[in-house]
Amino acid sequence: MRETRQNRIARLLQKELATLFQEQTRSTHGILISVTNLKISPDMSICTAYLSIFPPEKADEIVKNIRANEKTIRYNLGTRVGKQLRIIPELRFFLDDTLDYQEHIDEILKKE
Repeated sequence: MRETRQNRIARLLQKELATLFQEQTRSTHGILISVTNLKISPDMSICTAYLSIFPPEKADEIVKNIRANEKTIRYNLGTRVGKQLRIIPELRFFLDDTLDYQEHIDEILKKE
């Protein structure tokens, strides 16, 4: 039962964060931020979001900027889901590098 609630809240937060990032980056042309995975702790207090950013050259700079504005993002998220959640979890953002890793493995396999 608890795992189902955890998954439901994770999907809700992932959807709302993706919408929030889409609205924020609409004015900056050429930047796309996707929330590829989101994990929430069992006590619902910590939310870990993995972001995929295009173009990858700006990824480190954008993640640094997002981390600097975590409190603002949490507040904006709270205004969106405040009626559904009692406590808005603490947000942590990480760069999702699985696509880069996959491309690296493909290059290695092609060489052999």
